[in-house]
Amino acid sequence: MTTQKNNKAIHISLWIAQGLLGAMFIMAGSMKAMQPIEALAEMLPWATEVPSALVRFIGISELLGGTGLLLPSIFRIKPSLTVWAAIGLAIVQVLAAGFHGSRGETEVIGMNVVLIAIAAFIAWGRSKKAPIQPK
Repeated sequence: MTTQKNNKAIHISLWIAQGLLGAMFIMAGSMKAMQPIEALAEMLPWATEVPSALVRFIGISELLGGTGLLLPSIFRIKPSLTVWAAIGLAIVQVLAAGFHGSRGETEVIGMNVVLIAIAAFIAWGRSKKAPIQPK
């Protein structure tokens, strides 16, 4: 009985993590992919200091990653893609931490570490502890 409760708690925790991280990356990715660079630079000063194609690439990567955290699991069509989306987003955050570190923006790296941990939790949970079965 205890194991069943633990699995249910992990399953619920994973859904919460997937929902929050997915929504966050969908919003952040949409902004970077669709907003004019000048408007984006008001919130993200680095957006004007790198090629606009890089900003758009990051945005599209985040948008697809956030979508990948949610849709495969919700519709149970290739739910293993959720694991790959979580791994991909963790890699994006590792690269983001390196980018921010190279710019001396160390105050941002803590958030990158938190996002890496959440993405790693989702990848581990959906691959080992509480995988979602395909239809």
